[in-house]
Amino acid sequence: MSQSDATVLYDADCGVCVWLMGKLLAWDRRIRVRPVALEAPEAAPLLRDLGEEERMASWHLVTADGTRESAGRALGPLLRRLPGGRPFAAIVERFPGAADVVYYGVAGRRSTLGRLVTSGAKRRARERIARRGSVPSSAS
Repeated sequence: MSQSDATVLYDADCGVCVWLMGKLLAWDRRIRVRPVALEAPEAAPLLRDLGEEERMASWHLVTADGTRESAGRALGPLLRRLPGGRPFAAIVERFPGAADVVYYGVAGRRSTLGRLVTSGAKRRARERIARRGSVPSSAS
């Protein structure tokens, strides 16, 4: 088992975000990423140069060397850390603008998409996140 080399900061108050983080962690069998809720105190130093609105506008990937990518542009570096993710990363990195458009298209529909995620799915995702990182227990 390898040690995580990147932190994924996500919105623990967003049901879709929690569910997606759970799916990401299931894919991350080599434990290359560590989840941290944007709302958690340990997120602050990683995003200290961003205002509250900018922090909460998207998810962020911060690597061990301090490099940060956000929104769709973070997908490539994330996918490169996942088993079998390199071909997908190459596509995303070839079209970073399109990745951002898709990301913000989905992010803008979080409330609608969140209604499709069952409470059981969110509970299971929170349990997986808790085993690997941080999630406030009161997040919905």
